[in-house]
Amino acid sequence: MPRLKRKISISKVYHVIIRGINKQDIFLDKQDYFKFIKEIERTKEKYKYEIYAYSFMNDHVHFVIYDRNDNMSIVMQSLNVSYSAYFNKKYERTGHLFENRFKSKTIESEEYLKNVIRYIHKNPENAGLKKYQWTSYNEYLYKEKLINKEMVLKAFGEDRNDAINNFKYFHKHYSKYQDYDKGYELLTRITDEEAIEIIKNIVKEENPLKIQQYDKTEKEKAVIKILKIEGITKAQMSRIIGINRKTIRNVEIENSQKYQIPQK
Repeated sequence: MPRLKRKISISKVYHVIIRGINKQDIFLDKQDYFKFIKEIERTKEKYKYEIYAYSFMNDHVHFVIYDRNDNMSIVMQSLNVSYSAYFNKKYERTGHLFENRFKSKTIESEEYLKNVIRYIHKNPENAGLKKYQWTSYNEYLYKEKLINKEMVLKAFGEDRNDAINNFKYFHKHYSKYQDYDKGYELLTRITDEEAIEIIKNIVKEENPLKIQQYDKTEKEKAVIKILKIEGITKAQMSRIIGINRKTIRNVEIENSQKYQIPQK
């Protein structure tokens, strides 16, 4: 089946996500983050796009991008190729580092833009990381480096000091159960093909259906590992490993606190 053409935003503003292949970590030390930032600066200069927000997590990256010249695919490919070459050489590895197809969602309203940016800035906190360095939040409060923040700040007030205070208040009174999260869940949901490859990798089993044959303890351990995969659903798990959803749900309930399993 041919790929559908990527939806074009009227505003040309997008929430973009790139992820390490099979949940591969893409940043292993500070030098890696700095190299990635250098590549962003290079592509910004070349392709004339703007960044309104970002968050660099260990295995994925969030951006809000204003793509005035419709160069999104070229930009992402350029970042992918240049950073992957650096990473593979440094860590003596071969093959793909990123998933082949980045994910993007159009942003067409001011309110939606504000919620997306807040979600991105809160992404590390939701993952249990406090005082996280690699987001654009502090660029809004102090000096900008990668982002272009003036347009966004105007959405919080005409006076600059008021705008910054309103921006801080908006982020402080964040609730993880807002409507945007539901949209983000759909955006980050993975396909069965992606899920199969990730499961095979984390349980070290070429045929995931063999998990059915494990003894109770080993089966539970495998289910717990799979439940931690971002974007996978219980329906997918059931199809791929052949264990019914009720059993999966029982394992999740019994072990959610002990193993910090995210609720799906």
